[in-house]
Amino acid sequence: MRKLLLHPAAKPLVFVLCLLPLVWLVVAAATNQLGANPAEALIRATGDWTLRALCLVLAVTPLRVLTATPQLARFRRMLGLFVFFYGVLHLLSYAWFDMGFDLADILRDIAKRPFILVGSLALLLLALLAGTSFNRAIKALGGKRWQALHRAVYAVAGLAILHFFWMRAGKNDFAEVALYAAILAVLLGWRVWHRWRRPQPGLATTPRGRGTPAGLP
Repeated sequence: MRKLLLHPAAKPLVFVLCLLPLVWLVVAAATNQLGANPAEALIRATGDWTLRALCLVLAVTPLRVLTATPQLARFRRMLGLFVFFYGVLHLLSYAWFDMGFDLADILRDIAKRPFILVGSLALLLLALLAGTSFNRAIKALGGKRWQALHRAVYAVAGLAILHFFWMRAGKNDFAEVALYAAILAVLLGWRVWHRWRRPQPGLATTPRGRGTPAGLP
């Protein structure tokens, strides 16, 4: 498995897999397979895939630690950028199909409806994380400051669930909200548990004599 994750084709394969939802949506739209309200279907689907990508990127660190597979970390940046990519598609779908790209109407709608406001805040944070995800930004900020900044992904997770909850509140349909909230709670709760049980630097080591992994973005 570790050799496969390090294979030169591994990253291109993950990239293609991450694009498959977009390909499916384009094909479904072109062949009239999105139901009676294709605009709403596209808005909801892009939002769903943003949440799924967010769950996936937050699952990388627990999987890396629990399976002792550090090679998984090489995909985290790409997956994080796909969270932003699908978030932008979600925003563009709303701005186009619901608002006709009328900026004044969009701004009024953001101010009027809390779930759109928190969704916009989440996307702004994602834009900040995406814009500082490259090596030059890491060097400019320094490792500790960069890592602290990128813990804002936890705030993104909270805002995304709140956005989804308020959006579904009008229909009193919270089954999917509860599912995503539970997944994100497990992924974030694991980080709290892991940080709590991690031995202090210099006081304890792993059985092989190496320190416990530092930092849980």
